[in-house]
Amino acid sequence: MKNFAAKTFLFPLSALTLLVGGTTPAHAWWPEGHSMIARSAVEILPVEMPKWFRSGKAQIAHCAQDPDVQKSRDLPVMTEAEYPQHFIDIELLAGNPLPKTRADFYKLCVTLKVEPSNVGELPYAIAEWTQRLTMTFAEARQFPKNKEIQTKALVYAGILSHYSGDATMPLHTTISHDGRANPDGSSPKTGIHAKVDSLIEKVNPKQQMASPVVPFDNMWAGIENELKTSQAQIDRTYALEAQLPKESDVPPTWKASPDSKLLPPNEWRRADVSRRNYFSQHGATRPKSSYQHGSSVNLSHVESS
Repeated sequence: MKNFAAKTFLFPLSALTLLVGGTTPAHAWWPEGHSMIARSAVEILPVEMPKWFRSGKAQIAHCAQDPDVQKSRDLPVMTEAEYPQHFIDIELLAGNPLPKTRADFYKLCVTLKVEPSNVGELPYAIAEWTQRLTMTFAEARQFPKNKEIQTKALVYAGILSHYSGDATMPLHTTISHDGRANPDGSSPKTGIHAKVDSLIEKVNPKQQMASPVVPFDNMWAGIENELKTSQAQIDRTYALEAQLPKESDVPPTWKASPDSKLLPPNEWRRADVSRRNYFSQHGATRPKSSYQHGSSVNLSHVESS
């Protein structure tokens, strides 16, 4: 199967996050969480995947943070373009089928009189980066010793892993992304989004891996299926809201379900310190929700282009 590699990589992330979803109320993460998931996903790839790709998990994990890092108040053009790539508020499509291309999506938004950036464009980010990775694997097959092509594939895979990971987070697929939406559609900003985002760093992904990785036959159908799976978990996520610990405070005895396997307290404290260090090093203010994730890097030392 000529597209086996790209089609197989997207699914480990989905499979792994769904497994994590079985032990926690939802599946999303801060920047280091994205890297954790990417590393774990690479580790469960089948041997049919190229060895150079399976050996590149450090590069993939590093690039898994890029879509959030590039959202910076010092990069307004990039931030505006990147912002809607991380979510899809499906309710705003008023029951219409999700169009298969960005162009048709924009046309539907015009008809519905809604801003595409308010609806979110996550499915198209996943589709486009999947096809970029597909083409890069084709290049790698034609030029198997070309290190530049291999590096490009690892970078693309990391970026793809970020978006496919966002799709498995229920609160990235609904207008009720941070508390049940108010009648006018606005968010009450209850803080549940940040609480859920931080959970992945408290779980050991390697303990959650059980299902084999299976390639999918149709990319768009695979994306839609993941979105529907996440949307089916929205009510369950909110049902557990009262039980969720603060993003930086997980009691050693806390469990989302009887079979939860949390990291030891010293490990999740280390994860929280790692997250704080990340934002500190990038000169950032801690965001209130994952929709505001970004590095807020101080670019004063960079010459204007």
